[in-house]
Amino acid sequence: MEDKKITVRDILEMKKRGEKITMLTAYDFPLANYVDKAGIEIILVGDSVANVVLGLGSTPEVGMSEMIHHSKAVTRAVKRALVIGDMPFESYQINTKESVKNARRFIDEAKCDAVKLEWFDKCLEVTEEIIKSGIAVMGHIGLTPQTADKLGGFKVQGKDAEAANKLIEQAKALEKLGCFGIVLECIPDKIAQIITKELKIPTIGIGAGVYCDGQVLVAHDMLGLFERYKPKFVKQYINLGPQIQKAVEEFKREVKEGKFPDKDHSFTIKEDELKKL
Repeated sequence: MEDKKITVRDILEMKKRGEKITMLTAYDFPLANYVDKAGIEIILVGDSVANVVLGLGSTPEVGMSEMIHHSKAVTRAVKRALVIGDMPFESYQINTKESVKNARRFIDEAKCDAVKLEWFDKCLEVTEEIIKSGIAVMGHIGLTPQTADKLGGFKVQGKDAEAANKLIEQAKALEKLGCFGIVLECIPDKIAQIITKELKIPTIGIGAGVYCDGQVLVAHDMLGLFERYKPKFVKQYINLGPQIQKAVEEFKREVKEGKFPDKDHSFTIKEDELKKL
């Protein structure tokens, strides 16, 4: 596969051609390496690292230090994919004046190509400032996990005409500001279809049906590496959890029985050198 770096322009061109866009999360060097080699176009260093890697209860609990740390690991591995840093709750929703500075850290320190922001009360104001600073931004509307408590919990959004119209308006406003794409999370498929048709920029769905321009999943969900809960929209392509458990148990058994390490996994010294001791 060609190692030519994917750009924001490439992603926009894919929408024009009607070519579906693939996006997955990654939080470390090994996983990012595999995802990139598989040809996924966009890698999101998601704040979902809070749940699936760090064992925290919710995404707002993860901060800039963790996100920059994981983003650096991902960008060291990636040769081809567009890498997006997911701005954590504290970086733009608590103190909006720090938003541009924090977004810049993802680009300058972590070497990401863009950032993603979830919709919140001052989303347009913050998004505009970040884009004006020269940083590419992906929007995120519908279910926004960082502020799910204000949406009545982790529920499908836009299920009535009024709520759906708000989502359509939000999407259009983000496009107008200059976002290069928008994540649509947990909204009815027909509403996602309307938004996708209305916008010239790509929509990336997660629990938003087949009509979006692309799809994203949390890698740990689709690989079977996260057992706490499984959202309806997740398709598990492989269940690695039990395989890892089995391998660890086999290692334990062989160590206990003295079968590991064997000669093939040990170093030796010549007998004449040993005698000199």
